[in-house]
Amino acid sequence: MKARAHGHDEREHHGRGMRPLRALISLDDALAMLMSLAKPMERTERVPLLEALHRVAAKDVVSAIHVPLADRAAMDGYAVRARDTYGAGRFRPQELRRLETLYADSLPKKRVTKGACVEVATGSTLPPGADAVVMVEDTERDGGVVRVYSPVHPAENVSPRGEDIRKGEAVVRVGDYLTPAKVGAIAAVGMRDVLVCARPRVAVLTTGDEVIPPGERIRPGQVYDINAHTMAAVVRESGCEPALLGRVPDRLRALESAIRKAVAHDVVVFSGGSSVGEKDMIIDVLRSMGEVKFHGVAVKPGKPTVLGVVGGKPVLGMPGYPTSCLSNCYMLLAPMLRAMARLPPRPEKVVELPLSKRLVSSIGRVEFHTVRIENGTAVPAYKESGAITSMAHADGYIEIPANVDLLEKGETVHVVLF
Repeated sequence: MKARAHGHDEREHHGRGMRPLRALISLDDALAMLMSLAKPMERTERVPLLEALHRVAAKDVVSAIHVPLADRAAMDGYAVRARDTYGAGRFRPQELRRLETLYADSLPKKRVTKGACVEVATGSTLPPGADAVVMVEDTERDGGVVRVYSPVHPAENVSPRGEDIRKGEAVVRVGDYLTPAKVGAIAAVGMRDVLVCARPRVAVLTTGDEVIPPGERIRPGQVYDINAHTMAAVVRESGCEPALLGRVPDRLRALESAIRKAVAHDVVVFSGGSSVGEKDMIIDVLRSMGEVKFHGVAVKPGKPTVLGVVGGKPVLGMPGYPTSCLSNCYMLLAPMLRAMARLPPRPEKVVELPLSKRLVSSIGRVEFHTVRIENGTAVPAYKESGAITSMAHADGYIEIPANVDLLEKGETVHVVLF
């Protein structure tokens, strides 16, 4: 959202006027405060396997069966008694009688006795009496006679019962992040659903009388609600469920009512309303309803950020400018939500590239600059805090520490990829 300079009802704000952000806290301290409020989710729900990907198991999944259920052929060929193949060679094959042919889904009807064999496909249940499989490449069939040209030892080319999973074995442990392979392991033991941790519910609010939903006709002085959708996207990407509660008018009682409703959720996040000036009445609302943990973070973009606690629930106020809002969502909101959702920290993909031009920074604040990767260099993409394309058209970002005021052209930088 853009910065808002227009006034609001003085009767509700008691004519306080502008109050500057005073004691800025460091980005690390702000993140530590948020993480201290990140209570891991205790609620659970049962979901079908098709919806289990990227969820977190709330209970061990223990197999009630062996996988495979019985000894199986691991190759196409012939099930044999291994000792009947001893002495077989390229010029002196052992001849066996073919009793029947099995496919992967058929069950054996005959027992393999001395001098006999059964034709099998990969995955076929091994017939009784057989203890090995000769690969079809090492045989020659002539009617009901099979010539074996290479000996096999017991258990060769056989997948034994329970080789993959033993009955009573846990294929998934509580707290496991369900990857495609783990979903497959659950399917392998015959379960069609799984108990998972519920997704934390996050209320998403937007303040500002000039903000309108996408799809409505816009007029000068208005802006479409970018932040609600970027915040909701980060919430969903972090394993949580966003609830868009809409725009809140710039009125004290409206803010109080909206936050009272929003704290029925696990977390509340909103944009706007916490910057310097008369629009900082959200601070008064948070103090009257709970407490303010911090107001202002030594980071650029994203300084006007507020954290409160109302009814034991974190209430995080983001800057109104879209780039600042989204940047702080990545830096502050996402790590807290992932911890609440019991997800592992998001792995960072970093590349080292030379900077395409000089960058000047401010001492005392950590700065994040978005960059595009062009011709093997990191090209600064930042326009200004109100430009969502500063991030939408970027490939990643670089972090400039608070004690650095200048990065020279050609200097190697660490680019964290989006």
